[in-house]
Amino acid sequence: MNKKEKHVRPDWDEHWLEMAKVVSKRSTCLRRRFGAVIVNKNVVIATGYNGAPRETPNCFDLGKCYRKERNIPAGSNYEKCRSVHAEANAIINAAREGISIKNTELYLYGEDADSFEIVGGKPCKMCRRMIINAGIQIVAVKEKEGIQKYYVKDWIDEAKLDPFKELDEEGY
Repeated sequence: MNKKEKHVRPDWDEHWLEMAKVVSKRSTCLRRRFGAVIVNKNVVIATGYNGAPRETPNCFDLGKCYRKERNIPAGSNYEKCRSVHAEANAIINAAREGISIKNTELYLYGEDADSFEIVGGKPCKMCRRMIINAGIQIVAVKEKEGIQKYYVKDWIDEAKLDPFKELDEEGY
């Protein structure tokens, strides 16, 4: 920063999403890098990135991606991926340490591994279910044009109105 530039202090959402971006750099996925930060009262309590389960081979070290080689589209056939999603890993990391994440916020940043373009969108169906069960209240996602906030109570209310709608959705 040169001396003439004015320091701009980011708001909390921007701050935590920037931290999620840094966490995403640890990703071992060759297609997309995601980072998640779980926050309670503006204090980080857990982080996670998408990657293979601990102590197992990952695509980054193997130098290849099963899904990429077979052109499996994003948002489908998760069972054919070595990675655990960033949101799930953040929840798991809190559980491993015995930290409650009830009534918290989750910040999610994603980018394409080749172009570095931001990959937004709400968490996948399985991660949404984990987020609901974990008691997280708000999910903030970095989008190309700003920040999208999801209120978990809305997901629950939608499921009560139409329990099968989620199952009909494509991808994310």
